[in-house]
Amino acid sequence: MAVTFVDRVVLHLSAGAGGHGVASVKREKFKPLGGPDGGNGGRGGSVILRVDPSSTTLLDYHRHPHRKAGNGAPGAGDERNGADGDDLVLAVPEGTVVKDASGQIIVDLVGMGTEHVIAAGGRGGLGNKALSSARRKAPGFALLGEPGEDVDVVLELKSLADVALIGFPSAGKSSLVSVLSAAKPKIADYPFTTLVPNLGVVTAGSSRFTVADVPGLIPGAHEGKGLGLEFLRHVERCSVLVHVIDCATLEPGRDPMSDLDVIENELSLYVPDADLGGRPLSERTRIVVLNKADVPEARELAEMVKPDLEARGIEVFIVSAVAHEGLRELGFAMARHVDAARKEIGEAVPKRVVLRPRSVDDQGFTVTKEDGPDGVFFRVTGARPVRWVRQTDFSNDEAVGYLADRLGRLGVEDELYKVGAVAGDTVVIGATDDAVVFDWEPTLQAGAELLGSRGTDLRLSESARPTRDEKREAQKDRYAARAATQEELDAERRSGLWHVAADEDDDQRA
Repeated sequence: MAVTFVDRVVLHLSAGAGGHGVASVKREKFKPLGGPDGGNGGRGGSVILRVDPSSTTLLDYHRHPHRKAGNGAPGAGDERNGADGDDLVLAVPEGTVVKDASGQIIVDLVGMGTEHVIAAGGRGGLGNKALSSARRKAPGFALLGEPGEDVDVVLELKSLADVALIGFPSAGKSSLVSVLSAAKPKIADYPFTTLVPNLGVVTAGSSRFTVADVPGLIPGAHEGKGLGLEFLRHVERCSVLVHVIDCATLEPGRDPMSDLDVIENELSLYVPDADLGGRPLSERTRIVVLNKADVPEARELAEMVKPDLEARGIEVFIVSAVAHEGLRELGFAMARHVDAARKEIGEAVPKRVVLRPRSVDDQGFTVTKEDGPDGVFFRVTGARPVRWVRQTDFSNDEAVGYLADRLGRLGVEDELYKVGAVAGDTVVIGATDDAVVFDWEPTLQAGAELLGSRGTDLRLSESARPTRDEKREAQKDRYAARAATQEELDAERRSGLWHVAADEDDDQRA
């Protein structure tokens, strides 16, 4: 049987990586040293979930669970920045709840057009043009693009309905939806005809509300038996629960009272998501509908059990979906309870944007001392240090030195001293398996420092030219040095050193 409805999927999402920056030097005729002109890399595309009114199921993501946004393009010379990667927008139905792999709710997507960035794209790396400054005039390196986020999320569709029709299979729930609204669900005389929740809009007087036909429940539904576990989540948002009881069933051991007790037990055992603000299903408003009253035996049974049900404090209606009997009273009763629930909830207040500025003494990173299999090490965590490490080309000594400067200005070395680190200790930057591990040397210098300040070119920094007097003085020094050397050679010759060397050569030739 072809699958046409899916309300729970696991998605593997990958945001785009940022493009690499480029290290380039401008070269033009008669300008051999035009300065750095490397462009920046483009930003990686993000993965965005957006509520779309035309989307009603998660079937497409069930078939294709792996999705990836576009990567950013690398920079180029002549100050050309790379293009940003394309964002990947995934349309989802309204009422979709997004959870992480551990089951924690990330976001509840309610409201047309609502969107959420579920995986952010990586930042593009800076080119050597952007890295140049008054102290670093000619950087010989560029920053790498930051990788995008990789996340695994669970999407669960929970229908947005005011009233839920619940009950055993073939109790007549789909028939009620079809006569109360304009919905046209599939109706047949065999169990589990309804395989997907059917929604219908009902108008009763001035009230307008939505009714959901939830697939049939059986004992053990909260544990996954039948279809109950798959569709009980669609009841979580409903404020009114309508028990539809089949009074004309021929199954042995079933009667209206026992059917009600079984379904009530399943509802009490199902635990809704507390993070969504949902009350337990056992606390929702109840209405009992004794259906199929067009059958004489069924009507007699319904009139017999109605006083017992009302004694429990439950509102009871005897209806017939086929004969359209009792539907008007049922519709107004559901409207009354829905209006009361809406007044209790109140008007939806737009979510405020709360700004939480960073504290003045917040360094943006933490240094902790940990015990590992090879001994004690120090772990540095924080958004900026981790991002800087990911963007560093460790094959370039100048880039490594630039990273050391950034970490030093951030205060990482001072914090390492405070927690007891000494030269030679193992330092780990990052909290994941791909963290960077190195032996800490506080005074370590890259090879570029041996040739001058990092990121400088002596040919560009020398702007002073020697004067005529300085040139004459340098020429006199060279003449004096030459004369001193000549005088030393003449003294050696007069002392006979050269003749001795000549005689030794003659002896060797002989």
